[in-house]
Amino acid sequence: MGYDDSIYRRREGDSLDAGGPGDYRDDYPSGEFGIGDLRSTDTTDPGRQGVPAAVLDDVFDDPAHGEPGRDRLAFHIIWEVVLLLAVGGVGYLLIREDSGALRGNALEQLLVAGAALGLLAMGAGLTLRAGAVNLALGPVAVASALHFAENGDRGIVPTLAQATVAALVLGLLVGIVVVVFHVPGWAASLAAALGVLVFIQRRPLPVNVQGGYDPTDHALYLFAGVAIVAVLGGLLGTVKSVRRSVGRFRPVADPARRRGPVAAALTGGAIAISMPLAAGAGVLIAASSDGPIAPSSGLEWTGLAVGAALLGGTSAYGRRGGVFGTVFAVALLVVGQRYITERGWDDITPAVLGAGAVALGLVVTRLVETFGRPKSAGIDDTPWQTTTTGPPMAPAPAPRSPIGERTDSWSSTLPAQPTESRADTWDTERWSGGDR
Repeated sequence: MGYDDSIYRRREGDSLDAGGPGDYRDDYPSGEFGIGDLRSTDTTDPGRQGVPAAVLDDVFDDPAHGEPGRDRLAFHIIWEVVLLLAVGGVGYLLIREDSGALRGNALEQLLVAGAALGLLAMGAGLTLRAGAVNLALGPVAVASALHFAENGDRGIVPTLAQATVAALVLGLLVGIVVVVFHVPGWAASLAAALGVLVFIQRRPLPVNVQGGYDPTDHALYLFAGVAIVAVLGGLLGTVKSVRRSVGRFRPVADPARRRGPVAAALTGGAIAISMPLAAGAGVLIAASSDGPIAPSSGLEWTGLAVGAALLGGTSAYGRRGGVFGTVFAVALLVVGQRYITERGWDDITPAVLGAGAVALGLVVTRLVETFGRPKSAGIDDTPWQTTTTGPPMAPAPAPRSPIGERTDSWSSTLPAQPTESRADTWDTERWSGGDR
């Protein structure tokens, strides 16, 4: 006997709490369940009777859309090994050019540069996972670097606190705009970046760094701290509930559709946190600089930050990402930039390096979305299948019975009807006066 998969689907607007069958329009495409799975363990809601217990247990942030099951991490592991090997290969080439490039003061400078780019990459990765990438990271970092260069002689703590608070306020404003109006994060953060440029352009000349703070004295601790936080964040992101909650702002059938208060709070928080991270990166950039800080748009830093996050395996669509990928990608970009300098390739500027990282990162995103999906969704959708709320372009396959036998819920042709039945229906004797 076949099951009716209409119990796993519901109309738009229904709710589990309304006693309906549950919103599983696309969460469980036609599949097979054991006979024992056909009975729900929830006996308190009559509307859930007959819904597979495995389905009810797999409800996540938005059961109307998405794919049930845990995202696969095998591709992230493989790709992170590739990144680690790439870091080792570029590091070997750098040592061949300069044997002292990874020792002493040169190594400390690389570690500080890695910590600065790591903070930017964490901000980019966090907002990417939240589905609202922050494009204002670079300008905020440059503005913070200029602020520190002008006021560093007042002390590292007060200057850093001022830059951090200002960046946090800006992040909160951008987050409010994104979640209240439910607009793309890149658009709102682009407006914020243009606003920060006004602050930068008020300084037409390079600014000499004031104060004597040298972050290379704590280079190892700075880089290790940034790396540990990034890895812990990646590990936390492997938890299915956290992963799906943080990525709830990820667009679904209608990108303009509001995703609920949880998505709004988490996305706004991700944007707000990313701004102080960029401010801290700017302070490190200024403090470790050998010369004056030149005003710039900061677009190259945004490119490097987003490129590092994408190259590390964070999906441009949101939610999905690895564990060590961002740290390895940052190390690859920093060591690669140093190698480019040693070779004298002046045409490969940070902007070019950032553009290459973003381009390659978009390819990685496609691979992440293809091979990182839950097993229940398959490797990829066939061209005629759709998970949107509109009608499918081609009929979906009929469901299977619990014992593996295919049954058709609807016959393709109507059963033959006797011609005399219509004559009986309109028999004049039925409508005659007759005997009463």
